[in-house]
Amino acid sequence: MSATHLEKAPDLQHLRLYSLYRLCASGMLLGSQLWPYLKQTYEPPSFVFWLLVVFFFYALTVSFSFRHLQSKSGLALKLQTSLDIVFIVVMMHFLQGGQSGIGLLLIINIIFAGLISDGRFAMFYAAIATIGILLENTHQVLKHSLQDSNYNDYSSAVLLSLSCFATAWLAQTLTSRMQSSEKLATERGQDIEQLARTNALITQEMPNGVLVIDQHQRLKHYNLQACKLLGLEDSQCQEIVKSQATLSMLTPAITQLLQSAPANKLAPQDATKLTINNRDLGIRFHAISENTDNGVVIFIEDWSQIQTQAHQVKLAALGRLTANIAHEIRNPLSAISHATQLLQEDSVDPGTERMLQIISDNVQRLDQIIKDVLELNRRDRTNQEQFKIKNFIQEFYQQFCAVEKIDPQNFTLSIAEKQGSVVFDRRHINQILWNLCKNGWRHSKQQARSLQLKVTGDKSGQFIHVLIKDDGDGIDPKIQPHLFEPFMTTEKTGTGLGLFIARELAEANGAKLDYSSTLSGTQFSLTIKKVLV
Repeated sequence: MSATHLEKAPDLQHLRLYSLYRLCASGMLLGSQLWPYLKQTYEPPSFVFWLLVVFFFYALTVSFSFRHLQSKSGLALKLQTSLDIVFIVVMMHFLQGGQSGIGLLLIINIIFAGLISDGRFAMFYAAIATIGILLENTHQVLKHSLQDSNYNDYSSAVLLSLSCFATAWLAQTLTSRMQSSEKLATERGQDIEQLARTNALITQEMPNGVLVIDQHQRLKHYNLQACKLLGLEDSQCQEIVKSQATLSMLTPAITQLLQSAPANKLAPQDATKLTINNRDLGIRFHAISENTDNGVVIFIEDWSQIQTQAHQVKLAALGRLTANIAHEIRNPLSAISHATQLLQEDSVDPGTERMLQIISDNVQRLDQIIKDVLELNRRDRTNQEQFKIKNFIQEFYQQFCAVEKIDPQNFTLSIAEKQGSVVFDRRHINQILWNLCKNGWRHSKQQARSLQLKVTGDKSGQFIHVLIKDDGDGIDPKIQPHLFEPFMTTEKTGTGLGLFIARELAEANGAKLDYSSTLSGTQFSLTIKKVLV
């Protein structure tokens, strides 16, 4: 690609000013030649007069069609600029009386030429002007030397030529700096625009509401979540922003809270509870700068979520405390269990044996609770491995029937062919299935096919479903919403942690535990992602 194709199109405003300057200069020169005719000095028009008339109409034509000068090649513009310089040099020759004044017009021409060409051809136009000045001055020297042999004045021509080059250099330097500043400003503008779009996207995706107001409490920005929390329509917020109305027009309650808040409270802090449209919200103020001169950002949160987060933090701390307490209880509980066993061996009194058996049963129950609590605390410490689900389920089925003394006719197993492998913690999946099958057998009718264990796949071939189904009376609808909550049980001897731990262990291994219950029985489903070969 040639260099001319890479040239930047001239600025429209510079072209307009240059065209206006050409028109004014040609008009003033033409007016100076019309002055004698206005004094009723009737003389035949000179050659200079007609030359100025032609140039004036040329300037007038270019002024009305200067938009066409914006071309990528710029050849027409270069020819016109060079023609302007040649015309002024010709006027210097014919208008001897105003030679110095007309010569100054060359400097203005070079300045505009440098601006239009972004400084690239300023020296070129200065060279054209210098050649013309020296040729015209040489003609004058030769003309006067015939009359006066001592006439040899080049001082004015040299000074004017130096001025042209100095002006060209200055125009080139200033244009280069202006282009650098313009480029930097454009890049910064693009960065700011990109940052604004990024901030807007982040703000819109935030779970909390955001309102931005200026020092006069006029709404400048908001997100959709703020409208939802305040119970407003998006069109209402847009109208407030467009009309530059104050925040009090949108929500007087927040405005009143902001005005009552001390200056030192306009910083990150705990949210203040505020009820708007029968909804509890948490309001936080954050000054953009050290004071409110640059505005305030208002964060709006759902108060129920704040309470939920606080509750989760408390539960996490309580879980750690519970695990520590359970670990400390285990040692004295083991001593009590051992002592009870020794007393049972030596006791012959039926009443004493009954009391010792009660102690032993409750010790075992406490020990089971402690095991469940400790297991829950280690739910994230998985030791996952890949294994065949069919082989594992068959081994589990045989072991469960043997330990729980269940007739295989009452507890049936069905495994579809080619179920493939899964990645799971063997200890975790064993505990999950054992808990579900034990609960299913306890609540079933304990007859033929009362409990069923099935392994099937889904249509997509990506998941394996392990189903445990019983023929009991189903789960009470009042209990179903709290089924997986800790310590939720209907059994007098139960801990209420079985299903809760089962779901936690399933989620720790990337699986999903769900259920469905009717009057004819309950089915639990463990969905595990299949290892794709």
